[in-house]
Amino acid sequence: MGVVLRNLQKVVPLRRARLRRDVDTLRHILGIQKFDLGIICVDNRRIQQINSVYRKKDAPTDVLSFPFYEDLRPGKLPCPLHRDELNLGDIFLGVEFVMKQCQEESLDLHGALTAVTAHGICHLLGYRHETEEEWTEMLQRERYILGEFNRLTGRQLEPLMKPCGPET
Repeated sequence: MGVVLRNLQKVVPLRRARLRRDVDTLRHILGIQKFDLGIICVDNRRIQQINSVYRKKDAPTDVLSFPFYEDLRPGKLPCPLHRDELNLGDIFLGVEFVMKQCQEESLDLHGALTAVTAHGICHLLGYRHETEEEWTEMLQRERYILGEFNRLTGRQLEPLMKPCGPET
């Protein structure tokens, strides 16, 4: 039904309206408009804390996803029994981390945030990248999603996934 988009960081100026439009487009492409989704933008300190607690990795990262449905098969939409189960989960965007990547690779911040959000949504929909096979499957899905996004918006976004590794 809706997207809750919160900006809890002050390090990087962020245009939430643009990110919200992009997220709505991603939701349309994936056919997940009826599901609620939380997107929380945080700084390096906060995402490092979350990464340390939930993944035992004491370092900042670009995105962390917390699915409402933990055992989804990749690409399968959940079949909720009740209205309060129309929730995909929450995505934490490490905006400061993404900004640093953008500066190093000369990328547009908002485009990168959209690509990283697509990655996070894939995780909410059951995709993983712990093995090479899973990585390939997830990369193909992200390429499809961003290809459709580009077709609809005239932009030229690409997946930002790094080579296969345990939930990087």
